[in-house]
Amino acid sequence: MALFINEECINCDVCEPECPNKAISQGEDIYEINPELCTQCLGHYDEPQCQIVCPVACIELDKNMVESDEQLLDKYKKIWSK
Repeated sequence: MALFINEECINCDVCEPECPNKAISQGEDIYEINPELCTQCLGHYDEPQCQIVCPVACIELDKNMVESDEQLLDKYKKIWSK
């Protein structure tokens, strides 16, 4: 599953630089995660780095973007083969 940032985001700017796939960017009101680029850090780390550094725990699994570890790794390979 990709991750998403909920409305509890305080725009603290700590998650964006932690994303190895550059999936996080400033949205209109809060930070947003591009599901096409989010691999939950699979291929880079054991855990999603944005979730680790988020001080308000506002980054959750996107239940609308269900993906297996294999699909996430395939996405990782496509992103990094460019």
